[in-house]
This record gives sequence, C-alpha cells and structure tokens, in this order.
Amino acid sequence: MPFLAPLITVVTTAISGVASWLGASSVIAGLAKFGLGLALKYALGAVLGQQKPQAQAAQLDTSYGEDLARTVGLGFYGTAGQHVYRNAYGSGNRTVQDVYVLSHFRIAGVTRVRAEGEWRSLGGVEDALRGFRVQGTKGEIWLKVYIGTMDQAADPELIQKANPAGRWTEDHRGAGVAYAVVTQQLDREKMQQPWDAFFEVQGAPLYDWRKDSSVGGTGAHRWNDQSTWEFSENPVLMQYALERGFFNGTEMMVGKGAPAARLPLGEWTLGANVSDETIGLLRRYSAGIIAAAGAGVTHDQNMQPLFEACAATWVEDASGEFPIVGAAQSTVLTFTDDDVMIDEPFRFSLKRTTSELINTLSGTYRDADNFYEQTPFAVRIDPTALAEDGERLAVSIPFGAVNRAAVADRLVDIAFKASRFQANGEICIHPKYLADAKVGRWVEWNSAEFGDRKFQILEKRLGPLGDKAARNIYLTLQEVGDGIFDGTDYTTVPPVPELPGPPDYQTAAVNFLAAGISQQIAGSTERIPGLRFTWNAFTDITIVAVEVEYRPQGQTNSIVKRADVPSQLLITSDGVLANSTYEYRHRIIADPPRETFFTDWATVDTPAATLPSVSVGLGQVQADIYGLFQSLVADIENAYDRLDQLAAAAIDAGGRVAKDNSVAVRFRNATATALREMSASIEETEAGLVAQAEILDAVQATVGDASSGILWRMRATAGAGDVVAQVLLEVRASVDDDWVTASTLWQAGFVGGDPLQPFSRFVVKADQFIVTDGTNDGTPLVYEDGELKLQVARMATAIFEVLKSANEKLVLTGSGTEAKIELFA
Repeated sequence: MPFLAPLITVVTTAISGVASWLGASSVIAGLAKFGLGLALKYALGAVLGQQKPQAQAAQLDTSYGEDLARTVGLGFYGTAGQHVYRNAYGSGNRTVQDVYVLSHFRIAGVTRVRAEGEWRSLGGVEDALRGFRVQGTKGEIWLKVYIGTMDQAADPELIQKANPAGRWTEDHRGAGVAYAVVTQQLDREKMQQPWDAFFEVQGAPLYDWRKDSSVGGTGAHRWNDQSTWEFSENPVLMQYALERGFFNGTEMMVGKGAPAARLPLGEWTLGANVSDETIGLLRRYSAGIIAAAGAGVTHDQNMQPLFEACAATWVEDASGEFPIVGAAQSTVLTFTDDDVMIDEPFRFSLKRTTSELINTLSGTYRDADNFYEQTPFAVRIDPTALAEDGERLAVSIPFGAVNRAAVADRLVDIAFKASRFQANGEICIHPKYLADAKVGRWVEWNSAEFGDRKFQILEKRLGPLGDKAARNIYLTLQEVGDGIFDGTDYTTVPPVPELPGPPDYQTAAVNFLAAGISQQIAGSTERIPGLRFTWNAFTDITIVAVEVEYRPQGQTNSIVKRADVPSQLLITSDGVLANSTYEYRHRIIADPPRETFFTDWATVDTPAATLPSVSVGLGQVQADIYGLFQSLVADIENAYDRLDQLAAAAIDAGGRVAKDNSVAVRFRNATATALREMSASIEETEAGLVAQAEILDAVQATVGDASSGILWRMRATAGAGDVVAQVLLEVRASVDDDWVTASTLWQAGFVGGDPLQPFSRFVVKADQFIVTDGTNDGTPLVYEDGELKLQVARMATAIFEVLKSANEKLVLTGSGTEAKIELFA
C-alpha cells in the first residue's frame, strides 16, 4: 500500500467498477486499488466499508487447537503464541509446563516477555533443562526456546516430567517449528495461576542477495542454505522472501513461490538500499509482521502491510515484479509540449478531486514498548490546506507492520505532503520515449502552459500502428516532487508519555490500634480477658480482609484471626490471659491476590486478673514451698526404700497375703507391696517439749522396670514450730531411673506460734492442674506450662492495684454491679 500512486499495467474489473461509480476516472481507479498513497486507500475504504484484514506485527491473544493457519514471524513482533501442550507434576501438581508455538519457521530468538504488566528480560544462569529465568518477577517462571531448526531434538524435560509418562516423547521434535517451553512454579502467595504468556520475538532470518557472492553480491548468503541467512527488519527483504516463499524442506509454509527469474535483483536492490538508509539513528524504513497461510488468507494480505511500511508501490511488467520504495527519484526522461501528440486524447488538471485530498490525518502503529498494542499517533492538521479545501478532509491510517514511532511519523508526513501535489492527467507522447517511459518512474514535463513539473507514471500503454502514428505512448501521470520526502521539522507521533506507575495499593490498615479488654459473658456477670483491634475503613477496593496475629510476649506459638471487609473491628479472647503483655501484628488480604506482608510486632497489655487481696504473696512463699518439697521428696524416697525391702523379703508365691502392718507379693518380675506405719514421740528441745504423732500409708506395684506408688501421711505436732497439722498425698510413676510425681499438701498453724496469727495452706504440685465441672467442655481453670488460664471468673469484690510511680498508684475497686476508680497521689 503506497503513498504515491502505484504502478500497475492493468486495472482489474472490480476496481474499474469502483472507478465508474466514482466518475469513470482511470486515475481514480488506480488510486482506489492502491491508495493516493496510503491515505486515499483508507479514505476510500471507509466509504466502501470493505477493507480486507491484513497481517499485523502482533498476535495479542493466545490461540488454541490444531486446524489453524501457519504463521511465519518477520522482524520484531509480539505474540501470545499458539498453546499446544500443558503438563503438571510434583507436589500438588504445582509445577506447570506449557508449550507455545511462536512461528512455523525458524526464528532468531525471544528478546523479552511480558509478566506482571511489564516487559521482563530473560537472564541469570542458564538451567540446562529449564532455560533462562524471567527476571524481576515474584513468581518463578523459566523459558527455554527452540528456534525451529529442522534437526532440533525433543525437549528432555518435557519427556521426563510427562504426567502420565508418554505424553511427550522423542518424536515430539517440532522440526522447523519455533516454540517455547515455559516452566512455572505455582505458589499461593507469589503465583496463584499459570503465567499469561506474551513474547517479543526476533523473527525469521532473511536471505539478502546483496550478501550473496554467487549472484553478484558480497558474502556467504545462499538461498538454498538457510543457516547463512541473517535477521533483518528491512521490509523489502521480507517482501522478497514472501514472493519466493518460506520452505521447511520441500514444503512451503508461507509465501507465493515465485521463481527468482521473475524478481529482477537490480530493482529489488534499489528498494532494499533505500530502506536501509540511515536517517538520524534509525533505518529509513523497518517493519515486523506475522505472515500467515491458510483458509481465507491471501498473499496480498501479507504483502500490503509491508508496502505501507516503506511507502512502496508494486510494479508488475514485462521485466518482472518489484516494489518501488518511497523516496525521491531522479527523472528518467524530460519531455516538452512539443512531444505531446495533439491529435490524441488529452486530459490534464491542476487540482485533485475532493475525494483525493486530505488535510487531517490520524491513525495507529504497533508500539513495541506498549506490548505491540495499536497506539495512536497525534492527529495532524494542516491549517493552510484546511483553509484552501474549505472543509475537514480526514483520514485514519492503521500501520499494521510498523512498530517504531519514528518510522510511523515519517510515513504519515509523506502521505500528507503527497496529497498536496495535485496536478494529474492522461496524455499521449511521442514513441521515441518508449525505452525510458516505465511504470513507476519519475518524468519531467517542461510545459509553457502548465509550468515545469515532475510526475510519476501510474499507467502505460502503447497505441496501435495507424495512419497518424506508430506505437504512441499513453501515460497516466500524477504530480510528485522531492519535497514529499523531505524531513519534517515536527512529528506526528506524540511524545512517549510517562507511563503511570504501579497502582497505589494499600500495604497496611490505617490507624490500626489494639487494646486489652474485659468481656462480660452474656446472661451473667462473669468477665474474661480479651483483645480488641480496630482500624480505619479501606479506600483500596482490592482489599477483602485483614489477618491479625497475636501471641504472649516472648512466645513463638501464635494465633491468627481474620476479619472480612467492610468490618473495622476484631475482638477475641482465644488464648488471652489476664495481666499479660501480648505481641500483635497484621496484614491485608487482597483480591485479585497479590503478595502482602505482616507489619512489625507491637505490644498491648491485658487487664490485671480480678483476684481478691491476700496477706501472703506468691513471692513470699516461693522459697518456703521449694524447701518443703525438697524435704518431702527425701521422706518419700525413704518410704519407697522400705517398700522395696518388704518386696524383696516377701515369699515367692503368687496370691499369698500377709495380714500384718506390711504385706508383699512377688511373682516372676512383678511385686506388689503395702505398708502402714504409726509412730508417736515426745522430745525435749531447747524450745521445750515437742510431741508428735504420725500415720504413714504407702502402696507400690512394680512390673519389670515400671512402677507406681501412692503415699498418704498425716502428722500432728505440738510444742514448737508454725505448722501444727499437716497432710501429704503423693502419687508416683517411674520407668528405670525416670520418675514423675503429683502431690498435694495441707497445712494449718500459727505464725511464730502466735494464736493471733493463724494460717492455713493448700499446695498442689503438678505439671498440669485442671478444675472441671465434669462436662466435656467445662474446664474453667487450667494451669500448665507455667501459665494459669482462667476461662471465667465471678468475684463479689475485686481490687486491682497498678503502681504508677514511687508515690502514686491507681486503685480500681468493684463490688456487685458497681465499680469505682480512685487515683491516689
């Protein structure tokens, strides 16, 4: 699709029909087929509403299935690929393998991929089985690319990990097919679902006859040896390759299959060299497309976007087929008014028809940085042309094969300027110019009446042999000029906008606060300790919940609670003890899922336990209780020794009972003994007489190295000491030298023997102490692991004392249903 009127020898019937509808102008007929350049083609297409789909530089959606058109990617292009295989294996099938076809012909490679909304490179240390890892992603994605050689082997990792075995074999080589193997590790936090694949591909290597010494070039390129070809973005090289066809072996994948003899290399070299000219830092013209072959796809649909990408016209004449790329040409001949055959039909106009003019241009190109999406360039308005035309004449041009902004700008500028060269005509000139007057070439007409102008030959035909002349040359002309291809001092493509940054997602709850509370159980006056967490409402609509984690300070085990949005409150009593310091933190949960993190730990205190005041604190009796239990252990050891002696002296006879103060039975490696000892004593001490009476009951049963025993001792003392009466109950279990005990101690007496200071004490020694009401869930009080856990409490009077400073304390007093808070200084 050219910007200048194309060069063609024959106008087809269909296009002639269009020309008749427009007014029977053969000039317009040519323009209708190929465009005024590009601009008029799309303007006319908009009128007719029947533009054909063309090859593009991108395939934005993944394709599936087998009965699809074959494709060959050229230049740089973006593709979601054709998904042909998925496999999952490993723990929970969380390792996923996908295979995507990138081209049905070899490629140069994959340059980058789209992941998490950005272009990502492939890098790191290459894994022999999985290839290179996609860089900068939270999830783990690996890519291994097969470029599509005919001798490539099947992927060993696909064979080894096939689930079930045999889904991928050594026969799955993909000979001549370029494909990518994607290995990804699913993860609840980092990658919840397989990657939505999109690749930027460096397309097929191309044959360049200019580098082929066997056809007059310089270099090692050979048409019949694809390994000598090189990657290129030159649209003329792409056109030549499509004309001759892309072959895997003897099978043509995409293209026309034209013989080399029909493609004159001299004309093709001119177009290729023009495209490769450097303007600024870039080539004059470059392109990228995905050419296709299949039902409903024509060769013309693959070629037209490449014509657009280099402002080319297509010539088919006796010498062959070739493009003329958009650039200023030198004139091949100059004629004057005297060379115009005055007796032949003549039409000439200095102005175009309105349908051929444009003064406003818009359109799109395939922006590689924008994932090859159609990206608009700035609307271009020529105010001078608009004033001259008297109305808005607008055209929108989609560049399907252009993926560079500078090239799109250059093409739009050419189309705009070409439309203002308006002179056109149909004339007949002298046959002496037959050898030089060729379709597509520029000629100069030095006219005394119309001025000196340059024209491009759109059509050419020869007149008959007749009375007036022999082989007159009939030409269709369109005015052109060097100014069409001059560089512009402004651009039609808008400056690359600064892309928006990552979405401003919330990372934590705002004003997240914690407080220790006492909760009253419904229907009673009982209160239990708890924690209350509050936060502000979320402005981020992706947040669906808040997770709160808490634990006693210094502990590692924690509890996690969840509150769903729109809730702004979480109250919990699970695992919460009174008068304790707790650590807490939180994180947000989002949908769609994204990785979120817990905040730093903070602390909160729970209210003090509602216990009545006592005259003796635990700190005061700690040493006494420890000493007491040390003495009790020694006594217990003596009692067990005596039981062992009785067991050893017992007669070896099963079932015999001795009715005495002691009894013992032994059978094989088992013994059972019982002892009752009663004692009474009176001693004279420095403090005076001390009378004591005691009863000791002890039992023990042993089998092998396992034994159990129970000791019950009552002691009454008079005359000295604080403890006057004492009862001990102890149970013991042992295996070899390892033993464990549980005991209770009851004591009553007077401090210092003073009857005005009586006391009583009940002590429990056990790893776990439980108070229950006998039901399955009734355990309102539990002591274990050094902690006292009180599920419910009811207290008629409670006093809480919290020291504020050396001379200040806060006293909270409650009685019945009333409570009072006093601050003493």
